[in-house]
Amino acid sequence: MMKKNLKREIITTGDGSSTIHLPDINEQYHSRHGAINEAKHVFIKEGFDHVLNTSSSETLDILEIGFGTGLNAFITFLEAEKVKQKVNYVGVEAYPVSLEEAQLMNYPETLQVAEQKKIFDVLHQNEWETSQIISNNFSCTKRQQFFSEIEDVSSFNLIYFDAFGARVQPELWTVRIFQKMYKALKINGVLVTYSAKGSVRRAMKEVGFDVERLPGPPGKREMLRATKLVN
Repeated sequence: MMKKNLKREIITTGDGSSTIHLPDINEQYHSRHGAINEAKHVFIKEGFDHVLNTSSSETLDILEIGFGTGLNAFITFLEAEKVKQKVNYVGVEAYPVSLEEAQLMNYPETLQVAEQKKIFDVLHQNEWETSQIISNNFSCTKRQQFFSEIEDVSSFNLIYFDAFGARVQPELWTVRIFQKMYKALKINGVLVTYSAKGSVRRAMKEVGFDVERLPGPPGKREMLRATKLVN
């Protein structure tokens, strides 16, 4: 299990956007090659956009595994506003980023939506365990819990699996965790992740996912998208 009080540093990634680096374990919350580029490619293009094109659901229910800096939630909010798609967003995080750290992230400025900085701040300021209406299209609930405690059943159209890598937290990339992800998805629900490790793909297949290898974000050759075809 990850230690709670690891040293944390703010760094700038390859596309100019910031992230949090944990030097004790040489891991960061987002890709060094570009936090925003990674989020847009893995979670928006291959996740959000894909589900929009394949689902008839009026509201998209999204679960994020690793709320972290709030980048994925913020970018999803921007996309939902752009295409007028109703989204119910649930972000799970065991060790929340502090408000002070969140305010050091430069995502609104780098995305050239500085006028939406209040929304980014609200995502971090809102209370945990409480559904908050962010806009007419977007509501968000943050849950402070370990991923092993997730017990949702047939609740989500899409999962953003953005946990720390298997090198530092192998227990998060196991059959046991992916069973929970499978149960949490609705039929034809999709899980996307930046990882393309063979052990991860095999664990996904073992629990019943149909797994695709897709081109990865900058700095990654491949990523994975897994679909729940049957209960």
